[in-house]
Amino acid sequence: MLASVLLPICLIVLLGYWAIRNGFIEAGHLQALSQFVMKVSLPAFLVQALASKNLAEIWHPGYFIGYGGGSLLLFLLTLLLCRKVFNEPLTRASVLAMGASMSNTGFIGTAILTLLLGSHSAVYLSLTLIIENLLILSLMLLLAERGQHLNLPQQGAVFKILLKRLMQNPVILAILIGISCVLMQLKLPEFLVQVLEMLGKTASPLALFVIGGSLVGMKLSTVNVQSAVLVGLKVIVMPLLIFSLLWLMDVSREMMFVGTLLAALPMPIAFGIFAQHYGLGEKALAPLVLSTIAGFIAVAILLSQSSQFIAL
Repeated sequence: MLASVLLPICLIVLLGYWAIRNGFIEAGHLQALSQFVMKVSLPAFLVQALASKNLAEIWHPGYFIGYGGGSLLLFLLTLLLCRKVFNEPLTRASVLAMGASMSNTGFIGTAILTLLLGSHSAVYLSLTLIIENLLILSLMLLLAERGQHLNLPQQGAVFKILLKRLMQNPVILAILIGISCVLMQLKLPEFLVQVLEMLGKTASPLALFVIGGSLVGMKLSTVNVQSAVLVGLKVIVMPLLIFSLLWLMDVSREMMFVGTLLAALPMPIAFGIFAQHYGLGEKALAPLVLSTIAGFIAVAILLSQSSQFIAL
């Protein structure tokens, strides 16, 4: 199992790294590939996969409470740690907290779970992406903007901007469309299913290719205590916390394993983007690179135990 899942992932990541490192594909094209994954292929995969399910297959409150509660607890813990121990201002602390409590679900998570579970992975991906976008990302944006000295009368405007961003997010829209089809018991036309399947199959390989290409030029020259603590929280504490909470929620073994696996993934690429936007610069680069390395090691260890939790 470990070789059949991890080997293809590593080969595509290495191909992406080689292509960008040697100029076979221009580095500037990575952004376009990334946009295609997040705005076209991943939404297509989610709509098609979710629309083919029934309500009992996608309604898992135990997972939502366990994974969402664990992510929120870790976000608040990291926020407090960054504020009190590392003396970071609210804006920077909120971005760093996002990095420690949010996984690279859209790219690496999609690739790994589709290899493990096929279309059934859409259920877990959707639940996790809802938690990450509606809970962690929204909370980070609110606190980051608040930290930039927004006055109380302007908070309404912040919520409007946040709501607009969420409703313009293709992944969120895809999840809403897929769930709506389930609730209204609508079946997609066969030709549309075929189109969505074709687009959805490109999500995993393209996501991994982008990850590999993004590693070009990254260095660990700025690793410090803060970086190490953030990576430890993300790659070690988060999966342990999620595993414990899902165990307490008495979910299935498969669900417990998948939640733990997603929690062990590296920090999302969005962490680097928001860090740049809010002025963290090099402070975010080291933990992002280090978490990518440590995350792949953690995932490899977990995948070696997958047969104990997933019936294949």
